[in-house]
Amino acid sequence: MTLIMEGFILQKHEQMKTDRIVIQVLNQIADRSERGLEKYGTNLERTDLETLDWIQHAQEEAMDLCLYLERIKEQIKNKQL
Repeated sequence: MTLIMEGFILQKHEQMKTDRIVIQVLNQIADRSERGLEKYGTNLERTDLETLDWIQHAQEEAMDLCLYLERIKEQIKNKQL
């Protein structure tokens, strides 16, 4: 798998001297970007949102994260994970 970002090509871990976790996350970000482009027809360079709109989106994402973390905590407490 190759990830192209701003003219830089990141190759497989075997060919790089970097953390494989970093490569995995970069690939996930690229995949998420593609899905967002397909779903919304635009990317984060869009200009139709105001600063407060971006803040609102970020808050909603953060709230989702808190919910996911709480769910995982419950699983750990109940020894389901």
